[in-house]
Amino acid sequence: MFGKNLAQLRKERKLSQYDLAEKLGFSRGQVANYEQGTRQPNFDTLQKIADFFDVSIDMLLDRPIKETTNKSTKDERDIAKLLKKFSDDIEHSDALAFDGEPLSDEAKESLIESMEHIYRTTQRINKKYTPKKYQDN
Repeated sequence: MFGKNLAQLRKERKLSQYDLAEKLGFSRGQVANYEQGTRQPNFDTLQKIADFFDVSIDMLLDRPIKETTNKSTKDERDIAKLLKKFSDDIEHSDALAFDGEPLSDEAKESLIESMEHIYRTTQRINKKYTPKKYQDN
């Protein structure tokens, strides 16, 4: 799943393998090998890629979000709840279709993964925004 997720993130940013390799200090072949699954990155490389795309390593590796634990932050719990509800809605919907065809299980999974990315990105952007009335002059 790592290779598929890397390719998806790269394409969302409209980067070629050459562009991504240059930005991360890798060779194009290294990026291609990661995307094809013929090579696995070490932890430092995973962290570098996660930081570049502003996602978690768990998201890159397609690890499920754990349910609420004492160690998780309020933000993580909120995202987990949103994703759980969204996933349940998707899984129990018989009327989902794209271009007139019912969504496959793979398409539903991809939709859920995309929503996780959207939730996390929106949350990150919203945290950066400070209304004028709270800004220091």
